[in-house]
Amino acid sequence: MTGKTLTLIASTAVASAAVLSLGTTGAAHAQAAAMTFFITSSGPGKGADLGGLTGADAQCQKLAQAVGATGKTWRAYLSTQGQGAVNAKDRVGKGPWQNAKGVVVAKDVPELHGTNNLTKQTALSEKGEVINGRGDTPNRHDILTGSQADGTAFTGADDRTCGNWTSSTQGAAMLGHSDRTGLDESAPAKSWNASHPSRGVEGGCSQADLKSTGGDGLLYCFAVN
Repeated sequence: MTGKTLTLIASTAVASAAVLSLGTTGAAHAQAAAMTFFITSSGPGKGADLGGLTGADAQCQKLAQAVGATGKTWRAYLSTQGQGAVNAKDRVGKGPWQNAKGVVVAKDVPELHGTNNLTKQTALSEKGEVINGRGDTPNRHDILTGSQADGTAFTGADDRTCGNWTSSTQGAAMLGHSDRTGLDESAPAKSWNASHPSRGVEGGCSQADLKSTGGDGLLYCFAVN
């Protein structure tokens, strides 16, 4: 085989690889553009102090835009308490919502809070990655919601939103299990949005406290348009 032939073969291989790479990249961008649901791959880093709902929404927006999911308004699935309380279910639009791989997790709000398709394999990050769950190291399945199972805010005096998402010390936040797995087979243990309150030696709302029970200050994000 001549040197010229070898050069031609090598050039063809490189060109083919480039075309394949462009095709893969294009497909990834198309999926990201169609994504309308994800779990944040990271939190702001201050535990449950998210800067209120505005700060939480900004985290969703920032991570979505970083992977090319632009042109959408993103909202964090969070409730607040007290005067003017906000229900998480009223913040997320009408659906349907699909993950970074194009899999529909719920077609509308009733299905989201009923028999949805949220599992460890479908509740992916904005990068299309599986979030570590029970049995993984580290476990990160505790997702901040501050919500009851039906997506509504808590009433009463007990804090379930870490001071409406402004505290990184004292308080508690309701957490959901993104992998639908807990210590037993009870409904709360398998709940994606209302499994148990946060707790810990630093008051219940710090980054260290959230990590101590299997979390990382992560959020569910939904596109409302």
